[in-house]
Amino acid sequence: MSQDAGVTGYIQHHLTNWRVGEGFWALHMDSLAVSVLLGALFCLVMWVAARRATSGTPGPLQNTVEMMVEFVEGLVADTYHGKNPIVAPMALTIFVWVFLMNLMDLVPVDLAPETMTALGWEYFKILPTANLNITFGLSLSVLALVIGFSFYYKGAGGFAKEMLFHPFGPWLLPFNLILNIVELLAKPISLSLRLFGNLYAAELIFLMIASLTLGFGTHWVEMLTSVGGLTLLVGQVILATIWAIFHILVIPLQAFIFMMLSIVYLSMAAEHH
Repeated sequence: MSQDAGVTGYIQHHLTNWRVGEGFWALHMDSLAVSVLLGALFCLVMWVAARRATSGTPGPLQNTVEMMVEFVEGLVADTYHGKNPIVAPMALTIFVWVFLMNLMDLVPVDLAPETMTALGWEYFKILPTANLNITFGLSLSVLALVIGFSFYYKGAGGFAKEMLFHPFGPWLLPFNLILNIVELLAKPISLSLRLFGNLYAAELIFLMIASLTLGFGTHWVEMLTSVGGLTLLVGQVILATIWAIFHILVIPLQAFIFMMLSIVYLSMAAEHH
């Protein structure tokens, strides 16, 4: 196999999910397992922080949790034009969960696949948000909340009137309906594609950087004793470090954008036109 074919196969292997089943009903078990474990970790940390909360001098964990809660509550108070007790907890859950899933992109690209291959699994992609099924599932949950908020605050009749008569009045009823349906469906699509595209591209760049020394395989002595091998290795380390530092900014930013847009959509759903 040529080096180019090897690089192609390497990237395809690392971007392939561990699947159970075929076709539409196939389950991507790696993405599901990692996302569920991270969600459970988030719940466990919050539970421990609540159990250990004190009115005296707080510890590092309580300080961190209080800062996150106050930060999210402030954003919700500024963005959500109404009162609903579930908006702030929902926003906090989205931000932390998406942040933790994005954080998996900083795990060395060969660690999870090689470890799971040694345990008997051929494929394992550790980054859940580089899987469109995960990001689209999250955005569908937000869509369900948007529809639920619309019915709760406007009632079935008010929601129907908004869909049929807004923005151009009763004379353009079919056009209003089509326009509002497109607007409603565009929300989960834009949420999911934005998160997926950014994390998928970031993972792909990490894999391309990792493939620079792929031609040497496990021959570390040959790589370290040749000018070309040393040059590729040093270049790989420098590029990976630069991209990782830059990506440290992208990880929380994408989680913040997903959270903020969710709050905005819920605020829009609760408002009367």
